[in-house]
Amino acid sequence: MILSETHKKFLRGKGHLLKPIITISSQGLSQPLLDEFDSTITHHELIKIKVRNHDKASKNTIFSQLCEKTTSMLVGKIGNIALIYRPNKEDQKIKLPK
Repeated sequence: MILSETHKKFLRGKGHLLKPIITISSQGLSQPLLDEFDSTITHHELIKIKVRNHDKASKNTIFSQLCEKTTSMLVGKIGNIALIYRPNKEDQKIKLPK
């Protein structure tokens, strides 16, 4: 699934008031972090991730790898915070506009 600009705008509006749930430290994408991310995004569908102690290039790489490994989609990023979306196939809570 590819998110259109309309979908991204809708999701950014929903994610505006969210606080980062997961923080990625200097250890990067460890298996326990990926497991926690997977269970969290399955439950919430839309979450904020915070990256600490990384430069701009490595942050972008981390966000890309995280989305690739977990089949989720990057909605947007500002500084060290990214908004990530993955619909729950069994019980979708966030209905995207047409």
